[in-house]
Amino acid sequence: MRRPPLPVRDGLNPSRIRLPDEGPPTVLEYLVERFAADATRVREKVDAGEVVDGDGVVVTVGTPFVPQGWVFLYRDPAPEPRVPFEIDILHRDDDLLVVDKPHFLATMPRGLHVVESALVRLRRDLGLPDLSPIHRLDRVTAGVLIFSLRPANRGAYQTLFAKRKVTKYYEAVAPFRPDVELPTVVESRIVKERGTPTAQQVAGEPNARTWVELLAVRGDRGLYGLHPATGKVHQLRLHMNSLGLPIVGDNFYPTLLDTDRQDYSDPLQLLAKRIEFVDPLSGGHRRFDSRRSLARWPAASAPSFAPPD
Repeated sequence: MRRPPLPVRDGLNPSRIRLPDEGPPTVLEYLVERFAADATRVREKVDAGEVVDGDGVVVTVGTPFVPQGWVFLYRDPAPEPRVPFEIDILHRDDDLLVVDKPHFLATMPRGLHVVESALVRLRRDLGLPDLSPIHRLDRVTAGVLIFSLRPANRGAYQTLFAKRKVTKYYEAVAPFRPDVELPTVVESRIVKERGTPTAQQVAGEPNARTWVELLAVRGDRGLYGLHPATGKVHQLRLHMNSLGLPIVGDNFYPTLLDTDRQDYSDPLQLLAKRIEFVDPLSGGHRRFDSRRSLARWPAASAPSFAPPD
């Protein structure tokens, strides 16, 4: 799909709608039927010339319905409570913006989190309409997140992730169990069905691999280093749980809990600590480190001991 014919507005991309094979005589009639609850606003947007077709031609009251045609318009986002944490900028150059994402902030608009996403916040705050994430972090995971500043070079960086040429390192707080032999490699097949919040490990050829090491111990908890070789959804949470070491603050694994989305009191103790790669444009080595620490493993806390080699 080519670039949308409408620009980013107030940090948000326009919505694109594919017309079905059959419909009423006009595009407006179709939109009013599809978005019946917002019919008044749809008509207002058409009257204001804010709805266009795939070629950028303004849709009017009489624009005929074209099967499999494209329509672009700006949707009005629902009110969202502000996530009370800020994004820290780690690095910026002509091509990349690297940030330290807080817990509870989505990477990009999705579901109930549209305006309150790192992408929309940064576009608005920094005046960067072309900003786009090169990869993603779960909403509840904090740490290093990389964005592209220039569309022309975005694909080169995204290819690094697709071809697994990026070294990612995470840290997590989880129970300490002396009976779990570490370091170890966890391999499994992870699948996630559309419409379900959790992923599953199933029988079959592994598609996810993580090296897990124990870094330090404080009482009944440990600090773990996680080195994913793949990037499947919820991979680190599933692999830690499969070892009998569920990450502290995880409301998905081992049990899906009904947690208030505005309850910020117990963040998932998982941090994307470091990303490294060879820059596809300059050929130079790149390394970006999070400055954040995990709340359940503060830097100045009770003494800890490293596990034996």
